[in-house]
Amino acid sequence: MIQRVQTLYLLAIVILMVITLFSPLATLMIGEQVCTFDATGISTTLTEKPELLFPTWGLFVLSAVIALIAMVTIFLYRKRILQIRLSVFNGLLMIGFYGLFIYYMSTIGAGDEEMNYSLKIALGLPLVCLILDYLAIRNIGADEVLVRSLDRLR
Repeated sequence: MIQRVQTLYLLAIVILMVITLFSPLATLMIGEQVCTFDATGISTTLTEKPELLFPTWGLFVLSAVIALIAMVTIFLYRKRILQIRLSVFNGLLMIGFYGLFIYYMSTIGAGDEEMNYSLKIALGLPLVCLILDYLAIRNIGADEVLVRSLDRLR
């Protein structure tokens, strides 16, 4: 199980998505107020007690589900076709992560006040996960082809 390279790719997806869960995705300047955008929501940063202005629990749940599916996929090493299907579904969820992020940004930016933002490095981690997911799918498929070719020789 651990000696397969796709297992390392899937494990890296789990680690990167957990980092995405707890890292700020962007810093927003709404009017005079500085806010951070992370997976749980948009909260103020300059006060002594951060206040949640806009909850984005959908991003948190989506990130957690992506990490969970990648973890489950690691342990399904005997069912390669199911692994491929779960990995493709996980890739679609990663694309959905960016769609949901864009939706939340447009919802926040639709207000009357001017909004400036700067994106953080954690926002690029799901893209890295998408690339790792593609590599895992390729390697799982190569394993399946190898096993099927060995079955023909018997």
